[in-house]
Amino acid sequence: MKGIILAGGSGTRLNPLTRVTSKQLLPIYDKPMIYYPLQTLLTAGITDILIIVAPDHAGDFLKLLGSGKEFGCKFTYEIQDKPEGLAQAFLIGENFIGDDNVTLVLGDNIFAQEFGEEIKSFKSGGRVFAKQVPDSFRFGVVEFDENQKALSIEEKPEHPKSDYAVTGLYIYDNSVVAKAKSLTPSARGEIEITDINNLYLKEGTLDVAFVKGEWFDTGTFESLHSAIEFARKRALV
Repeated sequence: MKGIILAGGSGTRLNPLTRVTSKQLLPIYDKPMIYYPLQTLLTAGITDILIIVAPDHAGDFLKLLGSGKEFGCKFTYEIQDKPEGLAQAFLIGENFIGDDNVTLVLGDNIFAQEFGEEIKSFKSGGRVFAKQVPDSFRFGVVEFDENQKALSIEEKPEHPKSDYAVTGLYIYDNSVVAKAKSLTPSARGEIEITDINNLYLKEGTLDVAFVKGEWFDTGTFESLHSAIEFARKRALV
């Protein structure tokens, strides 16, 4: 299993904080934000990790994280010249992924839960993680039947069919690269990861699990503040 942390983008919603640094380098209490998704991979035993960064701050990530030796793993770096969708990570990371399966975690997503078992037990297909939220329209939204089987996933729908959002942790088999290559950009001009999830769903190979602990998508000031407060309270326990 290979790991990818997608830490590109411009973080415009957090302007002016992100004028001089990357969103994923902002502090979440006593650690840089990227330490948290990194820990998600490390606790699952993933030690070969690709970090995808925006060109303006590539040197800052390298200075902070180095080769990975300090963390007991190996880092590879790639540049995302222009953010064109989450699924672009699999095109940028094609050579890195090689013949392996891959776990992608977004560099601005913080989970209070460990996913070691969910990642280590993965064999094939796709596995994503849903969380009940009050603002599901901001995310990919999962529609379930009465047995909690996923029926559909819609990207940022105006009228969500449920309040379950797909979080920023994705586990896929090696076919994800070919799936990403088959996609055409959406109306937003992005290669949507929801389209990849729907390809697995159509095949009948997508497993939708549920996030049990806290989850923060720290792309807004409100969620950033909540994540900092949560991290502070955990550190003081």
